Amino acid sequence: MYVPAYSHIYSGQRALPFLLTVTLSIRNSDSNHEIKITSIDFFRAEGKLGKLELELPATLMPLGSMRAVVPGKDNVGGSGAHFIVKWTSEKLANPPIIESIMIGTQQQQGVSFTSRGRAIIPSN
Repeated sequence: MYVPAYSHIYSGQRALPFLLTVTLSIRNSDSNHEIKITSIDFFRAEGKLGKLELELPATLMPLGSMRAVVPGKDNVGGSGAHFIVKWTSEKLANPPIIESIMIGTQQQQGVSFTSRGRAIIPSN
């Protein structure tokens, strides 16, 4: 699954960066079967691998969820950041719902929005 994320967006006439905290939310949408999250990679806008502190693989019980957070002060992801999430299941299961939630506040302004993951064809 490919999940767009934004460590910052640009605002104002001078296009100044507006820093955002990114939460990656992974939800097992299957009510009968567990799924296993085998890897989560966070890529910066230029395509370089970023860092996430997670213990994987992680098993999500039926209807269970997990999250990963990229702090707002970590602006290295940029406006073109994204996650690649790989998962498996021993039985035929509904695919997980994977979203990124971005939120930030500066001065007296707040911004929040979401982005949903999409299945992609895996590369080698």
